[in-house]
Amino acid sequence: MKKAILILFLAVAPFCIAQENPIHSFSEKKDILWASPKGFDLTMDIYTPTTNKDSYPVLIIYHGGGWLINNKSIMDEMSKYLASHANYVICNVNYRLLTANNNTTNMNEIIEDAMGAVLWVKENIEAYKGNPNAIAITGDSAGGHLAAMVINGSDYLNASGFKGNSLGFNPTYIPKGENIETIKKNNALQVQAAVLSYPAVDIYAAAYGDGKNGFESPSNFFWEMGGAKARGIFGENTNVKENPDYYKKVSPIYTVPNANDRKLPPQFCHVGSKDNTTTPVSIKAYVDKLKEEGQPVDYWVYEGRNHAYLDSGTNEFLGNSFEKDAIEPLKKIISFLDNVFYKE
Repeated sequence: MKKAILILFLAVAPFCIAQENPIHSFSEKKDILWASPKGFDLTMDIYTPTTNKDSYPVLIIYHGGGWLINNKSIMDEMSKYLASHANYVICNVNYRLLTANNNTTNMNEIIEDAMGAVLWVKENIEAYKGNPNAIAITGDSAGGHLAAMVINGSDYLNASGFKGNSLGFNPTYIPKGENIETIKKNNALQVQAAVLSYPAVDIYAAAYGDGKNGFESPSNFFWEMGGAKARGIFGENTNVKENPDYYKKVSPIYTVPNANDRKLPPQFCHVGSKDNTTTPVSIKAYVDKLKEEGQPVDYWVYEGRNHAYLDSGTNEFLGNSFEKDAIEPLKKIISFLDNVFYKE
């Protein structure tokens, strides 16, 4: 099993941009520093189409990798494809992994990074021809989880984060002159659309596992791949059996608001029919939960595909390659976003 997982994540070949012919060119700004939580520098890449528009809607991307491996480079080909085939400013974002700061970063802090990126983009994106009032977010696998929690978690903002009497989120980046109260009052984390690509939706179930082989155990080889010792994702003194509320608060499936309380933006969820990591059953359960709460959502199953089909390069273990497998879902993503932002 360990060998299989190792192959899964090391078989990714260096990416190439041998995609369909681009419709237009784009400009690219790499490694823009946007925050340094606890001294850990976080960067993003920003791509702007060169189609002579004064302003574009914005798509923020969070990469996957089980919160333990990878960085924004795994989304390079996706970013370049969208920047050259659609009219969106693309922000490809790094966030802390659980292994950051000597393996002390907790899951709630990663969500706070994802939230902080939205606030930074809204404050700064006009310099890159982005419209701060037309924001979409997306991510695949662990990144899809983060995108979902940016949307759902804005109901649980507080300055104490997970250290206070209530469990909440304090975004990593807050614009100068603002605070958590003004962020809540102004609904500053609001976005206009989201695409969840085979997202992880139930951290509670993943941590619990079969009672001994959950996400936090050494049997999860991602910890070794990330160069860290397995541990509790909220620290050594918090565990899923005694503190289920911690795990449910960071799980999208337990945090969907009812539409009568807060209407969420339109969402597009998709997954491969052969995905054994974030299964179609789990994604359908989340889609059903959104519908049950009256939230707008589209759903698509990509027949014959496994996990991580949006990643750059080629993954021989999964049988995926960007050039072969990513183009069809990317066209569906563009169509979904265009229907939100360019519908006449």
